[in-house]
Amino acid sequence: MMFPSVRLAQNLLETGGVIHSWYNLGGIKVGGGQTNAYWQGEAVVKGTWEVFDGRSENTRAAFRAYKSVYHFYKDLDLLLATPRYERVRKALTPERQADMLFACGYATDPAYPVKLKAIINQYGLKRYDALGSKQFPLPEKLKGAEQIVVLHQGLVISDGYLIGGVTWVPARLLGEALGAEIDWTGMQVTVNQRALESVLSEATGYVPIRALAAELGLTASWDPLARVILLG
Repeated sequence: MMFPSVRLAQNLLETGGVIHSWYNLGGIKVGGGQTNAYWQGEAVVKGTWEVFDGRSENTRAAFRAYKSVYHFYKDLDLLLATPRYERVRKALTPERQADMLFACGYATDPAYPVKLKAIINQYGLKRYDALGSKQFPLPEKLKGAEQIVVLHQGLVISDGYLIGGVTWVPARLLGEALGAEIDWTGMQVTVNQRALESVLSEATGYVPIRALAAELGLTASWDPLARVILLG
């Protein structure tokens, strides 16, 4: 949909590099858009500026508020999938995509494309474009699972694999990121020295997310619309 380099440049431009608690990294306004799985109508009203007839004007606007960065990105993808942004989707280079975002009316600032391109070059963001299309296979022992994401404090912290009503997560990757002590008995993963039901695949131990969360004093809630796990 969007080149990772353009996506990241837009995030830096729109936020100044600060992730706010409403997780709107692209300046998406409430507008007349309909609620969906990723945006349920929450909003933040704040000051902004727009360019009208060549003049910059200070104003206030309602911006969409999200549960996480993931929810924002998915909502942005829905917006860019509309007919209005066809030229953005068809752009073959990051530079062309930056031009088309402005041409399709995403922003009113005529310098918007130039600013995006400057940020891409300043931070060497094109190096992420090849990674954006890379596919990662499912763990062999969890074939047939639905790959989902696990969110913590508004950010993606791990992948999860939903199968048979249970979401399995990589114990060491996720557990250690949350400050847990992770070990392996030879048959089971231990979290803070407590053994949990485990699946071993490609030298990685997976445990049920709810069991891991319970050992860490956290809750794992399911967002059925967005199909993600929220750890809190």
